[in-house]
Amino acid sequence: MVRRSHPFACPRLLLCVLIGVALLVQGGTPATARGLIRDAEIERTLARIARPLFNAAGISPGRIDVLVVDDPTLNAFVIDNHTIFLHSGLIRRLPDIPMLQAVMAHELAHITSGHTVRRTLNRRSSNTVAGLGMLLAAAIAASGGGNAAAGVAIGTTSAANRNFLAHTRAEEATADQIGAQYMVRAGIDPRAAIKVLDIFRDQAVLSAAQQDPYSRTHPLSRDRIRALKGAIAAYGGRHFTPPSPDMTYWFGRMRAKFRGFVGNPSATLRHLKRGDTSEATRMARAIALHRQGKLKEAIALMDTLLRARPKDPFYHELKGQILLEGRQPKRAVKSYRTAVSLAPRQALIRAGLGRALLSLRTKSGNRAALKVLKKARQMDPRDARMMRDLALAWAKNGNNGMASLVTAERYALLGLFKDAKTNATRAEGLLPRGSRGWLRAEDVLATSKVALK
Repeated sequence: MVRRSHPFACPRLLLCVLIGVALLVQGGTPATARGLIRDAEIERTLARIARPLFNAAGISPGRIDVLVVDDPTLNAFVIDNHTIFLHSGLIRRLPDIPMLQAVMAHELAHITSGHTVRRTLNRRSSNTVAGLGMLLAAAIAASGGGNAAAGVAIGTTSAANRNFLAHTRAEEATADQIGAQYMVRAGIDPRAAIKVLDIFRDQAVLSAAQQDPYSRTHPLSRDRIRALKGAIAAYGGRHFTPPSPDMTYWFGRMRAKFRGFVGNPSATLRHLKRGDTSEATRMARAIALHRQGKLKEAIALMDTLLRARPKDPFYHELKGQILLEGRQPKRAVKSYRTAVSLAPRQALIRAGLGRALLSLRTKSGNRAALKVLKKARQMDPRDARMMRDLALAWAKNGNNGMASLVTAERYALLGLFKDAKTNATRAEGLLPRGSRGWLRAEDVLATSKVALK
């Protein structure tokens, strides 16, 4: 998946970004914020599933990312023109690709219809000065958590942000109609959108505490469903192409990865059929065994999968993760290096290699880790765990100034501006005055002071 250039390419943009973070987390704290599940294979799969819709809308696929919020409830939302957010619970609940594409098409329609622009203007009118930061904050407010990979916090739990994410009934009707058009242009059966709405139809009668967030941010009504059915009926008689076997394969693997990493591993293993030797089931079983601490069994399953697909970078990455978390750093480095060689543009895989190199606890490993992690950050700055590892790599290579700077930036993205200020002050005192790092520390310091007032 093509990545956007990150905001730290220009130090002066950092000020806007961090102010946006501060404003976004008002009304909610990092402790209550959900995290993003950052996983290279999952994000690549979602990008492939969304690509036909982006093409139908006349939008370059590299312009919009699809990211996963680590939340078991059902929801999807947009907050800028560059990112579609899907709750992990939604992905796990939707049984087929067209239904997932229906949700993506609807959220894409909110973007192309200018609804995010209206929302941003409303936010600014409420005494905010978010600017560019408002548009990026949701994707980079770091939490450092996540089950399948490192995470990035996003404040979807506060009442203020729920209200901010909510659409009007008119916007929902517009997004329904345009989303259906995108599906038809892409050759996808738009009736999948009705199936999605049927899941939420009974939500309206529940109390607010029982409703999934989708019902609160996407108001549902009988008129809305009736109008969408009428629009879809007009496309009757057209031929729609089912998902390709390749897309179905990766969709199955994505669901298997969620199954393995989310929930109780013992329960996962109980529910997996013993005689099922499919790839997806073997992967889910390997992950669950790994989470139970059964390293030998998990690696044996991964080796079976790799014999069938020796050039699969995501299997090599997963094996590397299992080995690293199983305290086998040398073997993990080997797996991660293979994964990077097979998928050199995957920043999250590079970050895993950097983490494994640090775990070697050698001078050569620390030097290599710093180089790898710097490259990973250039490619994708939203991985909070990578930022933590990068700070550690700077420290282990004897540059405490840069270690303090990266730590300050990470705290600022967390919304922890008191800690950000402390570390930025330390970085300012350690870095050469006027250097690029020193200027970045100045930006973090200035932003923290504004946010703390």
